[in-house]
Amino acid sequence: MSVPRQSAISSDRPKGLARVFRLQIPEVWIRFLIAIIGLVLAFSAALFSTVSRESGNLWATLILSSVALVLAVVVGLTTVPYLARRVAVEQFKDVFDYEVTRVGIVYMVGVVLIAIAALNTGNNLLYIIVATLLGTILISGVASAVVLRALELDVRLPEHVFAGHPVAGKALIRNPRRWLPSFSVSLVPIRQKTGRHWRWVPVTFSFPPQHPPEKQWIRIPDRRLRRVEDEPTAPGIFAGAAYFPYLPARSQLSAELALHFEQRGRYQEKSFGLATRFPFAFLTKTRHISLQREIIVYPSVEPPDEFFEVLPLISGEFESYTRGRGNDLYRIREYLPEDSARHVDWKATAKSGSLKVREFAREDERRLRIVFDNPISGGLSEKVYENAVRLAASLGWHFAGQNAQLSFLSQNYRGGQQIYDFLAYLAEVQPGRSTPFLENLPISGDYNIILTTQSRGTIPTSLWSSSYFVFLGAEKASSS
Repeated sequence: MSVPRQSAISSDRPKGLARVFRLQIPEVWIRFLIAIIGLVLAFSAALFSTVSRESGNLWATLILSSVALVLAVVVGLTTVPYLARRVAVEQFKDVFDYEVTRVGIVYMVGVVLIAIAALNTGNNLLYIIVATLLGTILISGVASAVVLRALELDVRLPEHVFAGHPVAGKALIRNPRRWLPSFSVSLVPIRQKTGRHWRWVPVTFSFPPQHPPEKQWIRIPDRRLRRVEDEPTAPGIFAGAAYFPYLPARSQLSAELALHFEQRGRYQEKSFGLATRFPFAFLTKTRHISLQREIIVYPSVEPPDEFFEVLPLISGEFESYTRGRGNDLYRIREYLPEDSARHVDWKATAKSGSLKVREFAREDERRLRIVFDNPISGGLSEKVYENAVRLAASLGWHFAGQNAQLSFLSQNYRGGQQIYDFLAYLAEVQPGRSTPFLENLPISGDYNIILTTQSRGTIPTSLWSSSYFVFLGAEKASSS
């Protein structure tokens, strides 16, 4: 009994870097230590580079000067932006992402080579050139931030979208500034990685740490590095890009967004991005704009193969059922293949020598109820289940265009009697639990189209005379 206990204890021990992160060191101290260590190493490398140059060792000078320059850049990138955000975090309401382009990589390599040459030769002209090149990078960053700042974005989506059908949305960008235009702006999607990641979590830095809050001397907002699990997000709406080469001041431009959804379901975006490479294409700077958009993609209503098999049978029985609903005789006419045998007028048939049927006056409109008996989880394969959902959507869409008075019924369906309410339900429906449904189905004067996985022997007798059954998972659909 002691072996499992030992293994459990050993599995809970932090390993590697986890031991450090379990200490929950505040981020400000981590950044401070990184900066100090980096600057010490960079200063040491610069000193040894000078010594190597005086001794005539070219390769050592080249390597040490490169290390000093790289360490200085790393410290600047990891410490300075964080401190700037920490000092004036409320003044920076926009979040920017940076991505170095190929042009920027080539440019930085050139700057490093010229800087190495300047350190080795001590030529003042080379120092001026390096300063100019670094100043160009600074100007590029400021100019791109100015181009993106203050821009307003609105994304308009279509109201009804079906899976597999391309649709068009619209993106509107407005520049409210009085005189400053924007150049080379692109609308791009923002994608977040999912999984377990190390993230800076907001906490409160307190001292002494083990005392109650009311007895602590110092309490300031801080952040700590912890491993957190990302919440699953719905699929994104927008996957392409829209480009605006020039946006004048006090103007608004629009662009069409090509949208295409292969699967049914709910799609949403929490934010969009405005990106630019202006002016020198060293960096792709992306500004995050919080703009929540959500769209429900209905199942495809393009008829599947099962639709063409069951539709003629359903239409025939539905027409026969609605014509025979009344009590007043309307007329006696020739027999048609879709007519029910119970309406044959045998006296008129004997007199005329051909089959005659009685047609009664219809008391009400063509009332049809589509019942989707949602199967249990694992009852059908994913492909068969998607075909069943698609068949239910196609039948509802078809009879909605035939001016039939429709109603819909399914487990947990709380929508109205409009076709789009039922399609919205089918857009997100998933296999559910095993609950009795057809046994408690209320009987009405409507004709029923019932899609179910129940066997024939479990169908209530009262439903057979007024329903058409599509048995999901069977090779062919069967009617009552």
